Amino acid sequence: MLDHDGDTHLYVQIAEIIREQIQRGDLAPGRPIPSEAAIQSEFGVARTTARRAVHMLREEGLIYTVQGEGTFVAAPDSAPREPRKLPMYRKIAEDIVQEIRSGDLRPRRPVPSETALVQRYEVARETVRRAIGRLRDQGWVYTVPQRGTFVSAEDKWPED
Repeated sequence: MLDHDGDTHLYVQIAEIIREQIQRGDLAPGRPIPSEAAIQSEFGVARTTARRAVHMLREEGLIYTVQGEGTFVAAPDSAPREPRKLPMYRKIAEDIVQEIRSGDLRPRRPVPSETALVQRYEVARETVRRAIGRLRDQGWVYTVPQRGTFVSAEDKWPED
């Protein structure tokens, strides 16, 4: 629980909570820490506050960031994080393709919004945009300005 009226900055308090989770083993080496968006949501703070907390832990060497993939707990012996089989944007794209193929997402109906996908996968908005761009390039979806992104007609889907 954050002390909003105390003399300690909120980002310092958040960093301490995450630091304790790492020390207890709740966040294991090589595993991702919550995204800035997740920290923002969980603690009810501004994005800059979440960013400062993450920055503080990175400066201490407790975590490290891999561009386009996320921020991970550093191992005490600096072992590399567990390798990811697919970049996150490709996993998101593949999950959406599965939803289309299974009929959960139907032709000419919207795919989940950027915001919904950011929350579902706890990733940056740019990661979601990259996934949607991949689906658009492959023909699975199309985007209508000011309306959203929709599942393409079945005859537009790529051949298997």
